[in-house]
This record gives sequence, C-alpha cells and structure tokens, in this order.
Amino acid sequence: MASHQIIALWVHPRSMSTAVERIMRERGDLTCFHEPFMYDYYLNRSLRSMPQFEPEEHQRQSYDETWRMILEAAKQGPVCFKDMSYYHLPQIYEDVELAKRLTNIFLIRDPRRAILSYHKLDAGVSSVEIGLEALWLHANWLDTVVGQTPIVVEAEAIQADPVGTVGGVWERIGLPDCPQAFAWRDGEIPEGWRSVTGWHKDVIDASGIRPPEEDGIAEKFSQAAAREPRLQQLLDQHLPFYNMLKSIA
Repeated sequence: MASHQIIALWVHPRSMSTAVERIMRERGDLTCFHEPFMYDYYLNRSLRSMPQFEPEEHQRQSYDETWRMILEAAKQGPVCFKDMSYYHLPQIYEDVELAKRLTNIFLIRDPRRAILSYHKLDAGVSSVEIGLEALWLHANWLDTVVGQTPIVVEAEAIQADPVGTVGGVWERIGLPDCPQAFAWRDGEIPEGWRSVTGWHKDVIDASGIRPPEEDGIAEKFSQAAAREPRLQQLLDQHLPFYNMLKSIA
C-alpha cells in the first residue's frame, strides 16, 4: 500500500502552534495528531512533570510506538502532526530516512511573547521547555545532514495575514487551497487536546486566528524580567536561536 504525505509542524511552546494545528484540522482532509510524542517525553524522559497534563490511557506512550501509529495512519491518507523538537532530540538524529519521509515545517514566535505566556501557566518552566534552541538544532540538522531546506514560518505573519501566509505554505507543500479552514467551531475540543485543555482554552474558545497583539512587548518583558530575573536568562539563551530561524523565515 502506498504511503501518503506526512506533514510535521515543528514548534516551540506558546508559538501559536495549536491555532495553526486547528487550521490544519479544519481542512478535513488530514489525519491530525496533537503533540503525540509528549507522552514519551513527559512520562519516560523528562526530569519534571508538565502542569495541567492529564494523560489519556489509550495514547501511545513510547517513541517507537508513536512513530508506528503515525506511519500506519499515513497508509490510509495524508497526515499532519504538531510536535516540539525537544521531544525528539537526540532520537531523531538516528533516523535520516525517517526525516526525509516528512514534510518539515517550523513555526516561530517572538520569544518574549512565548516566554511570558509559558511562565504565566508554569512558573517553573525549564530552559529546555522554551524550545527554541532545540528547534534551531533540529532545523539546522535537516539542512546540513539530511539535505532538506527548512520551511520556517513566523506566527506574527500568520496573524497579520492568515489566509495568505498559510495558503502560501500549502501551495509550497502541495496542499490544495481550503478557505473554510480559517473559521472554526467555537468551543469544540479536537481529538488529542483533552489531556492538555488547560493550555489551549483560548484556541478552543476562538473562532479563528486572532489579529496581531498590540505593540510594547519589549517593555512588558523588561518589566516582568525586573520582577523575575530568570525570564531574562531564558530570553538571553534562546534569542540567538530565534534570530537564526527568523533569518530564514
């Protein structure tokens, strides 16, 4: 049986990734998975637990089992999954052929917004969980080892022009246009979100991509970092990786 396209949306936390995943789900022609490797990472490998994560018993909980689930789904039709690069490093480095099998898309957002948003939900967030360093390492590996030029998209560009920006990505990866994907059914909880609904309430309650945030994030971040200096440390570590990804967006 021929295998269909597998679209991997690689993201960092609070990058507006769940909203983008929602668009992909609303197309109706993709089997979608929401952070399927979160179970392996947080149940088997992480040094800390994830707040507001309530594992569902039926989910695959090992790295290899989760990949088998995705590959099996791709035998039936095209697949899209959204996941964090830090869930996969360094395991993904061991399988170049699998990486070649994927249509890899990377999503980034201003780390000041992402860090403040994450810290609001989890004040104990680790540096690894900010995610931008792993995202860059992953994208750079695809470019230099696998030979696949990364597709990098900015969340802010999607907010400014959802149809044009996402539609451009669809055209690039061979998906047909789908205007109805940008209007959502309010309050519906998609498959795979129930274990982490506390993290995605805004997207569940929304009817589409929200417009760009107001200016002033730099000042807001500086004020927050004055109260909590660790925020500045997290930004200093991850900002260079964000800038490198942004340069190829």
